[in-house]
Amino acid sequence: MKNWKQYPALALAGLVALHIIAHIDRNMLMGFSPQIIKDLRLSNTQYGFLSGVVWVLSFGVMALFLGSLADRFSRTRVIAFGLLVWSICTAASGFAQSFEQMALARFFVATGEAALVPSAISLLAEIFTPARRGTAMGVFFMGLPIGIGLSFIIAGWLGDSLGWRGAFEVLGAVGVVLVLPVLLLPDKRQDSGQTEERGAPFVQQMRDLFQVMRRTPLLWQTIVGFILVHFAIVGLAFLQLWLVQERGFNAAEIARRVGMLTLAFGTLGAFVGGVLGDRLARRFKGGHATVLSLLVALCVPLTIAALFAPPKSFVFYLGLCAGLFLTLATYGPSLALIQAFAPANMRATASGATMMGINVFAIAIGNLGAGMLSDHLRAGGASAPLTTVLLCLNILVGCALLFYWKVSRSGDPRLHAERDKSVVAH
Repeated sequence: MKNWKQYPALALAGLVALHIIAHIDRNMLMGFSPQIIKDLRLSNTQYGFLSGVVWVLSFGVMALFLGSLADRFSRTRVIAFGLLVWSICTAASGFAQSFEQMALARFFVATGEAALVPSAISLLAEIFTPARRGTAMGVFFMGLPIGIGLSFIIAGWLGDSLGWRGAFEVLGAVGVVLVLPVLLLPDKRQDSGQTEERGAPFVQQMRDLFQVMRRTPLLWQTIVGFILVHFAIVGLAFLQLWLVQERGFNAAEIARRVGMLTLAFGTLGAFVGGVLGDRLARRFKGGHATVLSLLVALCVPLTIAALFAPPKSFVFYLGLCAGLFLTLATYGPSLALIQAFAPANMRATASGATMMGINVFAIAIGNLGAGMLSDHLRAGGASAPLTTVLLCLNILVGCALLFYWKVSRSGDPRLHAERDKSVVAH
């Protein structure tokens, strides 16, 4: 399809579908966490390593590298390569017999998935106008809660028939089938002659990005706030364990319930956050940053209250839903700001740097730290170690308010974005 970019809605739908598949494959580990921990005889620290550190060892670095490639070459080919790698290794995860084998398979799943987000964000920033960019980003990141939700639903509904191993194998096969259609979509940017819109070789691109961040503090402040919000994702990784071990829920029952809540409120958050970010940006002095500040200020107190509310109470479920809503609601406004502050020739690179920061500081350090803290508290005789861990994570999420608010008080962020788009030229 040579003119596929002339159909923005169709392009967005295709990217959302790939994003859903990516997050099903990525989060099946959470959906099947009790079974996998039992079968492979994992500690909470090892589980935290699999869901966090091993991921960032690959994804964190490769998101930045593949993002820089997406700024220079065909973004659809970069995505197709990633899809092939992560699908093969998702299937391989189903054959793992030990912690070490699962860690190796997850490492390469992360390598492949690192190609998707930077490339897709760059494509969406090109296809959609700035006035609709936040909405497009929000819709794209609906793939995250839908994927997470479906991973829990698959675990809860199909786990008995397929088992966790069979589920991984089937999902890997589905991804491999989709590689060829993605590969056949042309991305003609490198043939347009507009060399100023193409990125530099990797090392120079990193230097240029550092220069832009140094001259554009609003860019790195937005990125830091966005990273802090992702400690809520760390909480989600331990949520099912907390509900089973400390709140008395049945594993299969709560897997289905968490899956449905994630699907509903995560998707709602991504959509509402993107739409509100675009529609309210013109009404607030701080634009998207003010919307982000309000989201954090409203949702974090509810998520903390849920930790101490009686199970199955209104406050309990309200807090769970607020936590699932918040993270995804920040995607559209945050990435719209990042794309506005970054020059056109390094949008994918800036997105890759953001994904690296999220995976290093939130997903890797956060998951490993949460697992180690819970094991330490349990060894010390704490009655509710995971409750303490989740409280600490929610406090870190609340700290995002400091950075988003600082950006919002700088005036209309779009004025700064226009000023800084031409900081680096090649």
